Amino acid sequence: MLEKIRDGSQGVIAKGILVLVILSFAFAGVSSYLGSTTDVPAAEVNGDPITKAELEQAYQSERSRMEQQLGEMFAALSADEKYLASIKQGVLERLVADKLIDQAANAMGLRVSDEQIIAAIKSEPAFQTDGKFDNERYQAILRQLGYQPQSFRTMMRVDMTRRQLTAALVGSEFVLPGEAKQLAELQGQTRDIRYLVVDSAPFLAAANVTDAQVKQYYDANQGQFMSPEKVSLEYVELNVADFAKDTPISDEEAQTYYREHQAQYVANEKRLAAHILVNLGQDDAAAKAKAEDLVKQLDNGADFAALAKSNSDDTLSAEQGGKLDWFEPGVMEPAFDEALFALTKGQHSAVVKTDFGFHIIKLLDVQAGATVPFSDVKAKIVAQLQEKKAVDQFYSLQSKLADTSYEVPDTLAETAKAVGAVVKTTELFSRDEVPAALNKPELVKAAFSDAVKLQGLNSEVIELSPNHVVVIRLKAHQDAGTLPLAAVQSSISDRLKQDQANDAARAKAQELIAKVKANAADVTLSVKAKLGRGDQTVDGAIVAKAFQMATPSASPVVDSVALANGYAVIALDKVNPADAVSEELVNALKQRLNAQYSEADYRGLIESLKANAKVLYPVEG
Repeated sequence: MLEKIRDGSQGVIAKGILVLVILSFAFAGVSSYLGSTTDVPAAEVNGDPITKAELEQAYQSERSRMEQQLGEMFAALSADEKYLASIKQGVLERLVADKLIDQAANAMGLRVSDEQIIAAIKSEPAFQTDGKFDNERYQAILRQLGYQPQSFRTMMRVDMTRRQLTAALVGSEFVLPGEAKQLAELQGQTRDIRYLVVDSAPFLAAANVTDAQVKQYYDANQGQFMSPEKVSLEYVELNVADFAKDTPISDEEAQTYYREHQAQYVANEKRLAAHILVNLGQDDAAAKAKAEDLVKQLDNGADFAALAKSNSDDTLSAEQGGKLDWFEPGVMEPAFDEALFALTKGQHSAVVKTDFGFHIIKLLDVQAGATVPFSDVKAKIVAQLQEKKAVDQFYSLQSKLADTSYEVPDTLAETAKAVGAVVKTTELFSRDEVPAALNKPELVKAAFSDAVKLQGLNSEVIELSPNHVVVIRLKAHQDAGTLPLAAVQSSISDRLKQDQANDAARAKAQELIAKVKANAADVTLSVKAKLGRGDQTVDGAIVAKAFQMATPSASPVVDSVALANGYAVIALDKVNPADAVSEELVNALKQRLNAQYSEADYRGLIESLKANAKVLYPVEG
């Protein structure tokens, strides 16, 4: 067959077809170099396209930024395709806003000169060395970022032109000192209130809900009873921990390993040290001279312990004649360590300087290194060998797991047989209720992927943790939909009973309002003086309502507010001005208000430009 094709390719017709193919590739190449494309853009702003490539690049940059900001939380969030789609849509809207600003700036004739761009580059700290522009550093950074100087300057021109417009708008915003002070005074304001909670619980016993009422509520509120999409899975799991505990290791194997690695089981030589320390102090030369004088005294036969007691600045060891402790190599500072292990028993060193001061070190005793008996390390060796065998077995089986699940993609039975495991299953679960043992972003993403959910294929090997993997496949799938009445009837009934109890509590609260206004003696209210906006000792609904109520004049202002389970009657007696408003707080509020006003101005600009523009979001057919 191949020979016939080769022979036929020499014919006139074949050559003609070959020419057409070559021309089609040539025109495709020319087209790509010219920048024209038949791809549907991600959006068009007044006929100016935002390409899918631009969107994808901006989207990936945003993903990277969020991944750095949120860490592991982003991995969990990104398992939801709808969440990622919302991020991508937000990025697209930002690109549309940028395009609108670019077009508006161009229409206004805003321009940025070459001199301005050069000045901006030279003043950028990232391109400077010792406060001066460094062209080599500039070129190196551009290469690192993948920019050519011309393309970078073009990008800067666009950005600086864009900022001319937005900075003119945002920079014109200001906050009067009086505004910030007034807000600070409002925030610091307190209120004297009395209140009484009417709990709905006592009214629940009298509540009565019929099946017809439940059905009516169910029919009128179908959106409240949506069940999320769910899947149940079959999976084959490999975990190195399961292999290690079942891996037998004979005494002979352990002893062989012990002999072959005996150097690992030799205890280090230890040395008992003493020292005389002279602190560095203000005059290093004087301290060193003192230490050298002590060495001379020792050389002339003076007693080390006696000199340590009378001269060492290490008061704790001085009481013991300079005695320290047993040290292995590498424990002390390098200079001290080197001097100690160069001494013979009973010998003292010359002056040794460390960060602590000047030392004279004496070797009091030596404990030679010794081989640790096999019995002392047997358990550790057995555990190491079990771990090694288990890891080897794990990687061997992981390879079989990957190969078999791919080669036989419509069942896990063959995969389980190949690796000597069992096929495990899960109950139905949604994206938000994943079994704890499988709750990893990559697994959730795979479980709800088209390959597993729609095509019925085995997943790729998914790592749950180091040396712990699974392959999953779909066992059952349940579409998102409305839960049947029978499944929610009890909860609806409870809700309607609670509503009735709340209505009864509200009616009782209205009665109490009248009594409070009339100063009835049989109504006792709790008193809260100087209630602040952030008070945590009173129900948040009561606090919010208290600060919504009008300032009382001759008599208290009385009202009610709904709570989670009941109502509260509130009597506002007095509004107290803020005790003091600091200048720091006023300045902080000025900055916050300015930022809020500027953000509102920017959003208003974009909405205005968008309202007068033709923005299209083409859909591929």
